Amino acid sequence: MFTGIITDIGRIEALSQSGDMHARIKTGYDTGSIDIGASIASDGVCLTVVALGDDWYDVDISAETVSKTNLSAWTVGHTVNLERALKVGDELGGHIVSGHVDGVAEIIAMTEEGDSTRVRFRAPADLARFIAPKGSVALNGTSLTVNEVEGDVFGVNLISHTKEVTNWGHAKVGDRVNLEIDTLARYVARLAEYG
Repeated sequence: MFTGIITDIGRIEALSQSGDMHARIKTGYDTGSIDIGASIASDGVCLTVVALGDDWYDVDISAETVSKTNLSAWTVGHTVNLERALKVGDELGGHIVSGHVDGVAEIIAMTEEGDSTRVRFRAPADLARFIAPKGSVALNGTSLTVNEVEGDVFGVNLISHTKEVTNWGHAKVGDRVNLEIDTLARYVARLAEYG
């Protein structure tokens, strides 16, 4: 489990394809405190550490994960939002995030508003019903509050701090981002089907 509070910006150092996709991610984390088999959310996708170095870790990414996320667009040099898994006693500053991406949303508009940036997204039609104003979503692993929803379009505001400590400072219209809907919204919708 994660919180959607990004704690490092990694960089893709190497990519290869041999069965599954294999990626090496450079990190500022103390890799001596990371175990093989640990889960690290990378752009919101829960990935398992399979090898470690002084300032990097490796992950294998299944074809299923690649097909459901934006990881197929990763290139060497690409920056990645990183978050290590929660430990008992950690602060829950965002919302409960599983790292299981539901689909990919597209940035359709960006507008500067003071020091913030309002970003509008088009969600996949089958996921739009789970997104509610003032609810939470995880976008590329970042816990964000939804401002408004109009059909399959929704908007969020990115404050300066978020743009500085994540890869959102490089976002542009047309980017495809990993979308994880709020777990609570998923269960409420499921219960409503049987209500």
